[in-house]
Amino acid sequence: QVQLVESGGGLVQAGGSLRLSCAASGGSFSSYVLGWFRQAPGKERKFVTECWSSGSTDYVDSVKGRFTISRDNTKNTVYLQMNSLKPEDTAVYYCAARSPRRGTFDYWGQGTQVTVSS
Repeated sequence: QVQLVESGGGLVQAGGSLRLSCAASGGSFSSYVLGWFRQAPGKERKFVTECWSSGSTDYVDSVKGRFTISRDNTKNTVYLQMNSLKPEDTAVYYCAARSPRRGTFDYWGQGTQVTVSS
């Protein structure tokens, strides 16, 4: 089992930056695909980005060039650096983990709120 705990959310003005962290315990962290999802009020949870053990990354188009996912396997932590934030980035952000052999994320954090004011 993998436990994930996010931190770093908060309130920021449009154009500002935040860095989210997600600390993991249990499981084989270094081999997992790590991802970030977000859920805006009244909407479904959606994929934002993921990072493979190789360092390869994917991003949803709306955050490309603004968000950066990174991982530190020595600290069992994944980060999401968010720059040039927009009000439409407001959401609860969740980190997630999966085995590279699986297509769906099996492990989820509790979420952290990010609010971007205009």
